[in-house]
Amino acid sequence: MTSVATTAGADAVGRRGAALVVLCFVQFMLVLDDNVVSVALPSMRDDLGFGAAGLAWVVNAYFLAFGGLLLLFGRMADLLGRRRVFLTGVALFGAASLVCGLAQEPWQLVAGRFVQGAGSAMASPAALALIALLFPGSAERAKAFGIWGGIAALGGTMGLVISGALTGLASWRWIFLINLPVALAAVVLLPRLVPESRAGRAARLDVPGAVLGTGALVALVYGLLRAGESSWGDATAAGPLVLAVVLAVAFVAVEARAAEPLVPLSFLSFRFRAVANGATLLFSAAMYAMAFLLMVHLQTVLGYRPLAAGLAYLPYGAGILAGMWLSSRAVARLGMRPALVMSFLITAAGLLLLSGVAPDDGYASGVLPGMLVTSIGCGLSLPALTVAALTGTTEENAGLGSAVLSSVQQIGGAVGVAVLVALATRLRDGLTVEGSQYAATEGFSFALVVAAVLVALGAAVIAALLGRARPPEGTPDV
Repeated sequence: MTSVATTAGADAVGRRGAALVVLCFVQFMLVLDDNVVSVALPSMRDDLGFGAAGLAWVVNAYFLAFGGLLLLFGRMADLLGRRRVFLTGVALFGAASLVCGLAQEPWQLVAGRFVQGAGSAMASPAALALIALLFPGSAERAKAFGIWGGIAALGGTMGLVISGALTGLASWRWIFLINLPVALAAVVLLPRLVPESRAGRAARLDVPGAVLGTGALVALVYGLLRAGESSWGDATAAGPLVLAVVLAVAFVAVEARAAEPLVPLSFLSFRFRAVANGATLLFSAAMYAMAFLLMVHLQTVLGYRPLAAGLAYLPYGAGILAGMWLSSRAVARLGMRPALVMSFLITAAGLLLLSGVAPDDGYASGVLPGMLVTSIGCGLSLPALTVAALTGTTEENAGLGSAVLSSVQQIGGAVGVAVLVALATRLRDGLTVEGSQYAATEGFSFALVVAAVLVALGAAVIAALLGRARPPEGTPDV
């Protein structure tokens, strides 16, 4: 009997490990598509005949759907079944990738990117919720989230490398077509590895809350994207942002009175998660902006070709893996609050190093040191932030917690890119008399200093507030 029980336990552990591998590969694919098109945009423009305004929507359509629909689909995963919503999202993402890869007209590519974003909004929070439920113990959950966070960060980095390689050596269409084997494998394998899970009690979807919440997120993301393209005072940016505020206020009023709200206010007000999500917002704003600004700086100021610029990010991925390996050990030895403060400060130091990169600096002496320090800090931060932001989630609300975290990351990234890129551009334009490289470098440096300040502010928030927010029993000590 003992040997049978041991074998059954080993099989269960093996299935959980295999499920984690599948879920992480899917997340890698989803994050990859956040930025995989950035290097390939000129080739898409030439092949399909995009105008300047239309080309921006190859990127924006994805972010609009992904950021706007996360909250709705995260709650639907809790109510309808997390495995079901995940598999539907992956299948939708795979079909949309095929449409993008075969697109012959600009509108077809933009439509495919929008559907890709919707598929990601279904799959990503459901996958994270499945991991949270597959690994309920605090130590094993921290390790699983560490792997998840590292793989996700690698996806963001490798998107630039893969995009440059495929666009330069084959065709931009392959950046979408390579998604198909991953999506197919996930749809086939995951039902054999993960049981269905949903909220224990029957509940109906809060339709008014879903409409208002989704409308607020879509308006917010759209306004931020427009602000990044034009200015904050432009009517096409200010109008959606004002609408987002109005819808958010209405959402809070409706949720306070709803019998079964889409997002219970008590869930959002749980202080430990609220502090973690607030720190995630600041961290995401800094890191998304850094990735965008550094890629532009490498190509326009330092003169790197697209493939070389993508390959320049490879050490960033290695640093994230090293930080991810250290993260659970740092939390176990120091406690969550000290480990997070330390990791945020390391990241801020790396951003300050990157801000000093000059036009005549070499890669090894100029770019690499700051990139490595930043990436190690990022690898240390992301797993612990994920654990903290999902603290206390249960069978009832794991999908909601994952969706809130993903929404915070996307909104933080959109705000960071819109604000910091605008700051860099404004300073550059004001210094054009001094020479284009000098002006661009000053704008880049100033924006990264602001990014470092945001991360340092996140460290201060964690140090001041996370220790006062009592985590549930079983959470790593803070």
